[in-house]
Amino acid sequence: MSRHPLFKPYLALAAVCFFWGTTYLGIRMALESFPPMLLVCVRYVISGAITLLFSRARGLYLPKGKELAWACFSGLLVLGIGNGALVASETMIPSGIAGLIITISPFWMVGVEALLPGGDRLHAPTVAGMAIGLAGAALLFTPDAGAGAVDHKLIVGFMLLQFGMAGWSFGSIIQRRKAGKAHSVVAGGVQQLAAGLGMIPITLASGDWTIHWSTRGVSAIVYLITFGSLVGYSAYVYAMDKLPVAIVSVYPYVNAVVAVALGWLFYREPFGWRETGAMAVIFAGVAVVKRYSQTPSARVLPASRK
Repeated sequence: MSRHPLFKPYLALAAVCFFWGTTYLGIRMALESFPPMLLVCVRYVISGAITLLFSRARGLYLPKGKELAWACFSGLLVLGIGNGALVASETMIPSGIAGLIITISPFWMVGVEALLPGGDRLHAPTVAGMAIGLAGAALLFTPDAGAGAVDHKLIVGFMLLQFGMAGWSFGSIIQRRKAGKAHSVVAGGVQQLAAGLGMIPITLASGDWTIHWSTRGVSAIVYLITFGSLVGYSAYVYAMDKLPVAIVSVYPYVNAVVAVALGWLFYREPFGWRETGAMAVIFAGVAVVKRYSQTPSARVLPASRK
């Protein structure tokens, strides 16, 4: 089985499904010590620098010119905006709910793809699936019995995540379309370092860079750097380079289940019948979108980067 040409890409996808599911909890724990934007900045400067130093030591090709510029740009979108919005949202909403909301990211992926030149157009079944999924997301805003109003923090967190998913989807598609000569892991290191450096002005402008040192907070950011970035993001970039987008986009499903389970286990984050119903409806909507957005061209294995 290990000799199958797609064994490593699928193994990378499995790593993304598991490790990124745990990062929602890791982010919440790290936020006990680090301000949101500083957390993003420190995480990606360190992980990006380690990846590129290792690549240089191995004599791997490092991107230059336009290839470098596109890698930096996609990194700012995917990690600076995408992950930055996630970290900021977790200061307002439970980590498990954040993971659940992000399961609608395939809607953004197919929507952005449809807007870009040469992308696949939206069809009626795809739009219907997106409507179903968004209806599931709407269930999250249903007030609890006896509650007088909707949780405004949940609304703000939801909107932040939409902004982040838009950046993540746009950046991921650019990363795929502008594949260069650099190995996918090297390109991922460039993206991480670009995102970390790009967050420095935002971190300074926020005025919040006070660190409250704690063993759990520091351990969490070390975990995020190691398994969320060095392992997880490198695996994601590799899987995106080798597998069709429709297959790679299954990872939010597993991430959500892992995030919800860990959020309940460590923080007793609420997850009742309403959230369970919302998850079921969202999953159904995303399944419809994935079913009707898989055109023959999307199933073709992309050319690998040498």
